[in-house]
Amino acid sequence: MMKAGVILINTSRGEVIETSSVINSLKTGRIGYLGLDVYEEEADLFFEDLSDRVITDDVFARLLTFPNVLITGHQAFFTREALEEIAATTLSNIKDFEMGRKSPNEIKSGLLVG
Repeated sequence: MMKAGVILINTSRGEVIETSSVINSLKTGRIGYLGLDVYEEEADLFFEDLSDRVITDDVFARLLTFPNVLITGHQAFFTREALEEIAATTLSNIKDFEMGRKSPNEIKSGLLVG
């Protein structure tokens, strides 16, 4: 069982946490602090300026009411350095494929058969 007052930080995928349960845990103090760089419905919230619109996502709006919640909006990949690295990796992957070489970034899929 998790200790009361834990710090929960999600930087992977919004779906990793069940936000309604997290809200309940924030209200009871089971979660002391919450940091989110991702949110299940982030595409509708994070990638354009919505400062002149009403937030219609009630779950997200509720998260914003907590003083112990920080939401950063999944923007880390928008830095110049990150975009340059993404482009370099993509071009390297294409060159490896073109030259018939194995890419160090290859993702293997398939089921394990036991």
